[in-house]
Amino acid sequence: MHTAVLPSLRPPVPGKLHIAGALTQGPVPASARLPGSAQAGGAVAAVTAQAPARHTVAIQHVHRILQGARRLGHDVDALLRRAGVSPALLASPSARVTQGQYAALIRTLRRVMRDELWGLLERPVPPGTFAQTARAMIHCATLEDAIHAAMRLYRLHLDAFTPRLHVSADGRVASIRLQRRAPTSACRSFAESTFVFQGYALVSWLVAQHIPLLRVDLANERPQGCSDTERVFKTAVHYGQPVTALHFDAACLRLPVMQDGDSLRAFLQEAPRNLLIRYRDSCCLAERIRQHLRSHLNDELPSLEQMARMLRLTPQTLRRRLRDEGRGYQSIKDSLRRDVAIGMLEHPGMTLQEVALRLGFSEPSTFHRAFKKWTGVAPGEYRLRGLRGELEPA
Repeated sequence: MHTAVLPSLRPPVPGKLHIAGALTQGPVPASARLPGSAQAGGAVAAVTAQAPARHTVAIQHVHRILQGARRLGHDVDALLRRAGVSPALLASPSARVTQGQYAALIRTLRRVMRDELWGLLERPVPPGTFAQTARAMIHCATLEDAIHAAMRLYRLHLDAFTPRLHVSADGRVASIRLQRRAPTSACRSFAESTFVFQGYALVSWLVAQHIPLLRVDLANERPQGCSDTERVFKTAVHYGQPVTALHFDAACLRLPVMQDGDSLRAFLQEAPRNLLIRYRDSCCLAERIRQHLRSHLNDELPSLEQMARMLRLTPQTLRRRLRDEGRGYQSIKDSLRRDVAIGMLEHPGMTLQEVALRLGFSEPSTFHRAFKKWTGVAPGEYRLRGLRGELEPA
């Protein structure tokens, strides 16, 4: 096993976004190269070295983001193919899509439906509202002023709910609450959760740091199957609440706005993909472990005891801290291999055997069984479904 520096111990650069779990790898050691021609081995190594450990998106979120399009009678399959997502993946409850595919679907829905909330509400949110709001926020002095400016603008376009900033009587907890003005529905509930998620990403970018949340309240019921909500917000999420709300330390309201016109232009050029990534939080043990494991995929992944020694923790402390974050060591390893495998399967030039070996599986059959457990389908079928999504005309 080769050693690597823990990238999470390097402090984040102020004002720069970091993809959660990303790790730039150096040259692939000779011992890790695949059998075959030097040219093929070099191509595979290049693909692997360029593939960061980005989290993938559960197919349940794809279903939810399409609710408005279905309600309004749009051709959902055509929208998916236009975004490079195979409609066949919707039939697999454990399927995942890449962040790039999910961002492309958001752009497609926004462009086709002329609505920044994709038909989830009765009244469309005109394209450009998000950009207009961000421009208003960068001219504010503090986060509190920026939040108020954003809410004034969005109240002009939202009928179903009204965003408000509330500070507790003791001045310690600030809350962004969505006061509902229309009867609840599945579409409206998802629109509310989408609104607070995008708002959370925007304000974190605005002050150039991760804002720890104390609690998240969502009006919708707990989704069936796999959900990434807790991982995205990195705090306890309470479903079925009367009001959708984000709660955080009120001291954050005094943080200065760090962005300007130049950084805003770069931010908007990358939207909405950069809304799916978040500031690296060195206090998040699960992400630190994921980044470190990414550099060991060519070898046998370290055991929990070995990882604890690398982090200078006892195995008991490592288990407890991961449990406090709602994660398990084995689940971190499985999700990392799954996400990297899905990224590699997008490259037709890599055989399934090569993917298996690059992920540290000694036998392709073992990789097949693991991938089917993770996604519900075999890797070959998963790749075919993806290729059908690319080849079928929009």
